[in-house]
Amino acid sequence: QVALKKMPLHKRSRKDLIVNEIRVMKENRHPNIVNYIDSYLVDEDLWLVMEYVDGGTLTSVLVRVFIEERMIAAISRE
Repeated sequence: QVALKKMPLHKRSRKDLIVNEIRVMKENRHPNIVNYIDSYLVDEDLWLVMEYVDGGTLTSVLVRVFIEERMIAAISRE
């Protein structure tokens, strides 16, 4: 199983930032982060293929759950 992230490029003014983000994801692999697998340019959309992590996006978790600062620090450290 994989996760797909579809990014419409025509809405992005700084495409160089996306390219840099992909470069960083390709070069760094770690068991505690969602790892990059591949990417594809389809028409005006960039499709990122990443490993699947059950539970949704970090943003969706943070919107639903209050996390204290000390817990955020512990998560960041890991």
